[in-house]
Amino acid sequence: MKHSLSELNQMNQDDFVAVLGWIFEDSPWIAQKAWARKPFADVLSLHQSMVDVVCEASDVEKLALICAHPDLGAKAKMAEASVKEQAGVGLDRLNPEEYDKFNYLNQAYKKKFNFPFIIAVKNHTKESILASFSQRLENSKETELQTVLAEIEKIALFRLQEVIDDK
Repeated sequence: MKHSLSELNQMNQDDFVAVLGWIFEDSPWIAQKAWARKPFADVLSLHQSMVDVVCEASDVEKLALICAHPDLGAKAKMAEASVKEQAGVGLDRLNPEEYDKFNYLNQAYKKKFNFPFIIAVKNHTKESILASFSQRLENSKETELQTVLAEIEKIALFRLQEVIDDK
């Protein structure tokens, strides 16, 4: 169900979190804190307010947000939004060879960085995701931490654009 910015700006905190608490994977605290920054002029200002909450979060909170994301191509329980996003690029229909490759790269990535590989899969293909995996495995932990947070911000914007009627 889409909501207008006017509706969101008039919601109490509980309703706001009920509508937007899923935007950042299993981290409703971000919507909860962003609520205090309303009114929002447009989707981009709402998004920026939520991103600011993440930027102001402690390292422990940021790591928890990152670790809330599922492995790509995994056959594990994940949030409905993640299921839909991964299905959009065919990660729910991997053949055994592709599944093994994603599984191997997920494990190698987690072994090196101690958090899951995250990429905004919209506008990607299985092939471009695999290429990003290989390329990003060469990064330093600090570079990759910044990259992962930037990807999470992109995912959040895509999700906000789906749920908000910004007209």
